[in-house]
Amino acid sequence: QVQLVESGGGLVQAGGSLRLSCAASGRTFSTYAMGWFRLAPGKEREFVAAITWSGDSTYYADSVKGRFTISRDNAKDTVYLQMNSLNAEDTATYYCTASRTYYGSNSDAYESWGQGTQVTVSS
Repeated sequence: QVQLVESGGGLVQAGGSLRLSCAASGRTFSTYAMGWFRLAPGKEREFVAAITWSGDSTYYADSVKGRFTISRDNAKDTVYLQMNSLNAEDTATYYCTASRTYYGSNSDAYESWGQGTQVTVSS
């Protein structure tokens, strides 16, 4: 399995932006589709965004569409989540995920997970 380490979380005011990064190691990064999920206190884990192995296709949850952008740099073994126009509902721990066989919103289909990075949006 690939090992994933997220970074870039923090405290930001409503309307602000953050960019999360997820560095992968251990296997060939370009053979993995990547995703971002989030978990807020008292809520179920929520799909945020996914990107295909080559980066030619992306998929977003309706709640973040138009505000968040997922991208990847296979030369750097890194996937990114650019988050703009943040609001209090975006407060959560964000997790990076990887799958060699699946691209989509089903968290059970992803085989590797990072430890998470906290994003807190103050209103």
